[in-house]
Amino acid sequence: MKILAISGSARKASTNTALLQAMKNLAPLGVDVSVLHNLHALPVFSPDAEGEKTPVPVREFLEVVSVNDGIIISSPEYIRAIPGGLKNAIDWMVSRFEVIGKPIVLVHASHRGDDMLASLRLVLSTVSSNFLEHLFLRIPLIGKSPEEVMKFLCLPEHETQIRSFLLSFAAAVHQSSEGAPNISFNPDALTRAG
Repeated sequence: MKILAISGSARKASTNTALLQAMKNLAPLGVDVSVLHNLHALPVFSPDAEGEKTPVPVREFLEVVSVNDGIIISSPEYIRAIPGGLKNAIDWMVSRFEVIGKPIVLVHASHRGDDMLASLRLVLSTVSSNFLEHLFLRIPLIGKSPEEVMKFLCLPEHETQIRSFLLSFAAAVHQSSEGAPNISFNPDALTRAG
């Protein structure tokens, strides 16, 4: 099973990206998590640049989305809203097939940001019929460097939280995509590995 973890932050030392990297490191057997943190490289969305005119970086991004079975998004709040880079990436997906029905969940690296989360939940429930709002992981990491985040998330209680979240999401992805040829999933193997 392939999971794409998207960071909505453009910061090099992002706590959201660090959280997703930790999730990648803690992914159970049978779940391959890849982290994407370069949304700032996508050109600004324009309906005039869709179809055959779609820019190469956007085509590559959409291909990555397409080949993954589920998406995890972790994003900061910018001025009480969704960061422009993340919203731009979502805008590129709106009129296409890659994200429709794709299981999507949110994780959050801050005790703040509820306005952004509310807006992002509305947007994601609009673009995907399989946005899983009930699955949500929040671990406040504000003020920590990526190195400190990794140490913090290696504490047993946080490892348990992350593994449990990933197992729940993997089970939901499997349930929603049962029979799809690109998913290889054994829930028992995941439980044993966790």
